[in-house]
Amino acid sequence: MPILRINAGPSGLEPHRARMSLPDALRLTLPETGPIIIMIHGFKYRPGHGSACPHGSIFATDTARGAAAWPRHLGFGLGHEDEGLGIAFGWNARGHLRQAYKRAATAGQELAALITQLRTRAPGRRIHILTHSMGSEVAFCALPHLPAQSVSRILCLTGASFRSTALAAMDSPAGRTAELVNITSRENDLFDWLFEWSVPAPQRGDRAMGHGLKSRNIGTLQLDHPEHITALARLGSHIAPPNRRVCHWSGYLRPGALRVWARAMRQPEQLPLHLIAPSPPAPRWSRIVALPGGSFPGGATAASQPVSHV
Repeated sequence: MPILRINAGPSGLEPHRARMSLPDALRLTLPETGPIIIMIHGFKYRPGHGSACPHGSIFATDTARGAAAWPRHLGFGLGHEDEGLGIAFGWNARGHLRQAYKRAATAGQELAALITQLRTRAPGRRIHILTHSMGSEVAFCALPHLPAQSVSRILCLTGASFRSTALAAMDSPAGRTAELVNITSRENDLFDWLFEWSVPAPQRGDRAMGHGLKSRNIGTLQLDHPEHITALARLGSHIAPPNRRVCHWSGYLRPGALRVWARAMRQPEQLPLHLIAPSPPAPRWSRIVALPGGSFPGGATAASQPVSHV
């Protein structure tokens, strides 16, 4: 299966539980065709941890993990031609939010080193990044260390980064030649608020990226906004409607979501940035506090919206 597991460890980049060097691992696993998709987990995971190792959960390749396992939903291990290479990138995101946030900067430098090696071995190949939660911070911390044309598309699922950080990263040489799809949801508002409360902002008045980002190469897609879901459906990409008031994981647990992200990376021309997010995101708390008429964006009522405990 075209999956390479790499961790940003104390001594730098190292293959996960493999007795070989990173150059050897790349030489043995990097196919000649297909995209390279780097998957980055978020808060609370740590490679090798008994119950919180990402390689045994969201990065697992066995079908028993179902909707929570990313690789197969992203098109790896299906026996198709040009599947490319999936890279499961692990880093230490345990501890307090503030501690993990600081370590994300170091992990970002290691990610930049990995992408540099990939560009050397596979020049001209598309490299995409898919992140969840604080994995966005790792990606944004990598971009300033890379030259232009290093990354094609970055998809951040309910990212845990500040807006100023994201905008500065996307204004770097590597960022200006990439596209960012900022995938958010009002289901994530509580987590955005906790992030802002726990981590010092780089600038006074800064907010989490879930508030929305505006730039020529950035689109904010709100997963519980009816117009955004309808726009995806018109483009042939279908995601189930929301059924939670509060959820940090809907970006990959919502039926159909990972398949859409796979298409956005494997066939980006079919999901152009200006069409997948046709309107601004709804205001914060609009899903927790019922709108006039007792409904939330997406058409569900307050009584029908449970809180996710995933």
